Amino acid sequence: MEGISSFLPFIAMFAVVYFFMIAPQMKRAKKEKKFASELKRGDKVITKSGMHGRIADLNDKDSSCIIETMSGKIKFDRSAISMEMSQKLNQDPATTK
Repeated sequence: MEGISSFLPFIAMFAVVYFFMIAPQMKRAKKEKKFASELKRGDKVITKSGMHGRIADLNDKDSSCIIETMSGKIKFDRSAISMEMSQKLNQDPATTK
């Protein structure tokens, strides 16, 4: 009985870390993966480095996309596209404040 009670604080700490750090991170990663898989030609996007453009072509073989910018076309990995900033860009301006 004494052995279990000495491990109880460690179990409680692990539970807190899991529910406040690990689970939300896993949920966010799943949302980003879904976002990247649902990209289609013509979508306006912003990369994580801040480059704005429109998707010109998607390549499922190597999980990349070609983004057309004002200065030309550039090939990026789909994971380089920022989900939050791209979604803000595509929102209706009347609904954002």
